[in-house]
Amino acid sequence: MAVSEKDVRHVATLARLAIDPARLPSLVSELNGILEHMEELGRFETRREMGEGRSETTATPIRSDVGGTPVPLAIPRDAFAPEMREGFFLVPRLETHEGEGERAP
Repeated sequence: MAVSEKDVRHVATLARLAIDPARLPSLVSELNGILEHMEELGRFETRREMGEGRSETTATPIRSDVGGTPVPLAIPRDAFAPEMREGFFLVPRLETHEGEGERAP
């Protein structure tokens, strides 16, 4: 599958990108090079290359999302974020933002 200048202009229009007409031939060449490389990679059989004991079925199982014993914080929350608003921590502004107020809105 080859990309033409018309294809590049069409995609650029959809993406609202301005393309310099002088750059168009090199873009077509680069995109066609990428597609050729992808076609070449698609020709390789990768299942045999994974080695013994590896397959799509040996992925790490995902644990169930159930509540358990909560892990306590090493430092009480009040020591590092004494204020909360609507479930979010309120923290002091950075020194670089001192003129904008003491707390984040």
